[in-house]
Amino acid sequence: MIKTRFAPSPTGNLHIGGARTALFNYLFAMHHQKYGQGGEFLLRIEDTDKNRSTSQAIQAILDGLEWLGLDYKKPYILQSQNEKRHQEVVQKLLEKEQAYLCYTSKEELDDLRQKAQEKGQVFRFQSSWRDKINSQNSDVKPVVRLKAPKEGFSIIDDLVQGRVKINNNEIDDLVIQRADLTPTYMLAVVVDDHDIAITHIIRGDDHLNNTFKQQAIYQALGWQVPKFAHIPLIHGSDGAKMSKRHGATSVIDYQQIGYLPQAMRNYLLRLGWSHGDDEIISDSQAIEWFNLENIGKSAARFDFDKLNYLNKFYIKNLANAELLSFIKAEIENSQFIQKRAKNLNEVEQQRIIKALEFIKEKAISTNDLAEPCLCYLDDFAQEFDADQLKQIQEKSPLISQIKDLLQNIKNWQIDEIKAKFNEFCQENNLKIKDFGPILRLLLTFSNKSSGGIFDVIEVLGKDEVLRRLSLKNLN
Repeated sequence: MIKTRFAPSPTGNLHIGGARTALFNYLFAMHHQKYGQGGEFLLRIEDTDKNRSTSQAIQAILDGLEWLGLDYKKPYILQSQNEKRHQEVVQKLLEKEQAYLCYTSKEELDDLRQKAQEKGQVFRFQSSWRDKINSQNSDVKPVVRLKAPKEGFSIIDDLVQGRVKINNNEIDDLVIQRADLTPTYMLAVVVDDHDIAITHIIRGDDHLNNTFKQQAIYQALGWQVPKFAHIPLIHGSDGAKMSKRHGATSVIDYQQIGYLPQAMRNYLLRLGWSHGDDEIISDSQAIEWFNLENIGKSAARFDFDKLNYLNKFYIKNLANAELLSFIKAEIENSQFIQKRAKNLNEVEQQRIIKALEFIKEKAISTNDLAEPCLCYLDDFAQEFDADQLKQIQEKSPLISQIKDLLQNIKNWQIDEIKAKFNEFCQENNLKIKDFGPILRLLLTFSNKSSGGIFDVIEVLGKDEVLRRLSLKNLN
């Protein structure tokens, strides 16, 4: 059984880098669930830093994962609830003499760090308490430090980075339990991953140095070390580490500015992973094809043009009824809906579903869809400006003729509507461009293109079209 996990700290929103890490863990587990010997994807909230962790941040992580459609094994795990277990493991390490009580005060540490800095040296703490037995300093509450190996070297055979080797003298005797008896991240993550039998840890390569320290804890406890895969970070288009100056960094921000979760999943998948030249990759293909071998070793660059291309593709190819579900709330929050104090009725929803077939053709984000859909609501109206009123008055006789034509159409289908207008044009030596723009203005209250004028007429329906052509402005 392959088990992966996503283990964010609840100190802020779910950002793009974390979302991609979660996606890779999810896909790896789902691939083995479907094509291997089984797979599970778990979520653990690493909330042991009580000063920085918030319930709002936890909810933001859950909301982000839900929007992305990354389903984890329920319920999620709160690391803070395992504190007793963490303390038990620390005690076990003390009993095995793989860890020790360190009474070095904060002031002593600060002084040693300052001296190293003055000498231009990398600070590596060597505790004088490492080899002391049954000694204590009653003035200082001790921390517990791991007895890290001092001789030889450590190796990580990383599934992305390859073999990485360091001298053991580069690994400090890291603190595994604070003076208040709470575990540090380094200890807690190892215990939790072991206890839920995580087999593969897929995370950002900024954790690579931590891995050597965590491996030392695994080895001190005699536990099986999971396999590691450290993926390169995401950079902005300028090559610098992704930040707010490059645009939205939170997953929820992307939802709010109109990106579909399908497009974001596809984009994040291709951000550092490839399958030949394939750009459009469905969810089923992603699960089938995903592996760790095709993750690149260099940082990926976030490209909004590529994301927009994918979003436009998914909008265009999404079923209109499903597309409506993404924009329904925005439509119902519009000023027009708020004024009439009732939400979309079934007829309006069916109109919008039909209209989306041509409205979505040019849309880059779902935010491009809601406003053009408003004109398909019952009794929708907006005031015309002076120039528009002048145009309407000038075309008033022609509009009256068109209204009579439409009144007499029995079969309200686009082919019939086109045929009647073609006859009308031939009889009156007219072209569609002679009345199309003013007709669009009267029916949609805008000069902007929103599909062919015959599409607009058909979708609005006979009663609503005749109502809009009977505006007092025509008299």
